[in-house]
Amino acid sequence: MPVPPHETDATLHFTGPATFGRVPRLDQVGTTDIAVVGVPFDAGVSYRPGARFGSNAVREASRQLRPYNPAQDVYPFHYAQVADAGDITANPHNIDAAVESIEEGADALLSTGAQLMTLGGDHTIALPILRSVARRHGPVALLHFDAHLDTWDSYFGAQYTHGTPFRRAAEEGLLDTSALSHVGTRGSLYCKEDLDEDTKLGFGIVTSADVMRRGVDEVVQQLKERIGKRPLYISVDIDVLDPAHAPGTGTPEAGGLTSRELLEIVRGLSDCYLVSADLVEVAPAYDHAEITSVAASHTAYELISLMSRQIAFFRWLEANEQS
Repeated sequence: MPVPPHETDATLHFTGPATFGRVPRLDQVGTTDIAVVGVPFDAGVSYRPGARFGSNAVREASRQLRPYNPAQDVYPFHYAQVADAGDITANPHNIDAAVESIEEGADALLSTGAQLMTLGGDHTIALPILRSVARRHGPVALLHFDAHLDTWDSYFGAQYTHGTPFRRAAEEGLLDTSALSHVGTRGSLYCKEDLDEDTKLGFGIVTSADVMRRGVDEVVQQLKERIGKRPLYISVDIDVLDPAHAPGTGTPEAGGLTSRELLEIVRGLSDCYLVSADLVEVAPAYDHAEITSVAASHTAYELISLMSRQIAFFRWLEANEQS
């Protein structure tokens, strides 16, 4: 049986160590179905640094999360074992070395059968994690929530940055190019060809204006049709939210999603086969009253809820087949 957070009507959520949602540490349970792991790395940013402190900021903001998620009708920490696996150490002075160590850390956790809910860190970390996920599942569908495309070729000649992970992932064959989507993109670009190159990689785009005009339900239906039953990886850059909802990030852009829209889109994906996810670019130095880290912690909670109910469903199917 999973070991959930200890919860009573006398629980003081603001006391004790700050694991995500106050779940047990991985060393306390031995094995886990869903590993919440931090990657405090931000050497790949192109504007404001500080996302190396994002993992722990999200953990702190998650203290008030409770066992039952009414939006998805699930007890995410009871349906599957969720544990906090601490942080993967990544070299802050050498991006190539950091990418290698992040991949090794992800490999170690995935090899146990766990799924990952990764807390960044900047978006550079998505590439090594996708390498590990694809090694286990093959090329995956990708749903990328972000203000930016993150499919540029390089910055100042650097191949591994927070603006290039999905170009590299496509080139390396980690992605199912028939099932790639950006959601929430907006703002200025370097040139119109940026969009043409993104299309050539296989991405479809749902802009933040599309979400506003078409509504969440229609957008969710479009995304589910594109994803189908493929193994799905979700990557959430918190700057997909408008700066009013997420000021604490490195590259804010006006005109983004509301936190309600982001949460509702994620909740609408319950029919999809989510195998792992990341949430990145929380930079608490620019935050106010934990606005950004609260939004991030709730988004991670919804992603964990999706994975938890799917794990429970697959176990129920297996038990019934055996009986």
